[in-house]
Amino acid sequence: MLRRLLGRAGLALLLAGALATAAQAQPADPKERAELRQFLERTISSADSFEDRYDAEVWLVDMSARLERFVKDPGARLELLRQVHAAAVRAELPPELVLAVIEVESHFDRFAVSSAGAQGMMQVMPFWKNEIGRPDDNLTLNRTNFEYGCRILQFYLQREDGHLHRALAAYNGSSGSKRYSNKVKVAWKSRWRTEPLYWAP
Repeated sequence: MLRRLLGRAGLALLLAGALATAAQAQPADPKERAELRQFLERTISSADSFEDRYDAEVWLVDMSARLERFVKDPGARLELLRQVHAAAVRAELPPELVLAVIEVESHFDRFAVSSAGAQGMMQVMPFWKNEIGRPDDNLTLNRTNFEYGCRILQFYLQREDGHLHRALAAYNGSSGSKRYSNKVKVAWKSRWRTEPLYWAP
């Protein structure tokens, strides 16, 4: 469904630092929080589902060169990219957009913790683990962090009918402002872009 919505908006989907404290706040609207919790419960089934099953050698080589400034070890880069790609594709997100979000959120620091307690590369708040009945999940493990972060972003993209600025602002907890989404856009455009994305005004 999201892929169709994004397609109609002219997005080309392919098989994100400064940490904003607003990004770490849980949704203030109880209805929004309940809807997001239900979405996470449906989409994050088990750690066993975090499998990389795709053939993306060209993408991996290309992105590995771009990621080198943040992650020096070639093996670590490839493993991280496989995990980002798998989580993004499962959530129907462009992997390049997810890489831009990670750059802005944590500069690819797996152990990043915000002043509000958000954890990992995509700066996920730990309370979500309890909300969906998975208290033992470790958000400093990249696979787990990416799965949560990508599903949360997927939820907001669906809710906002594929509008990237609004969805990213909701992900960051800064709805009504383009400050965060513009940072992601700049990172995506300057470092991760491979195909066009439609950044609606």
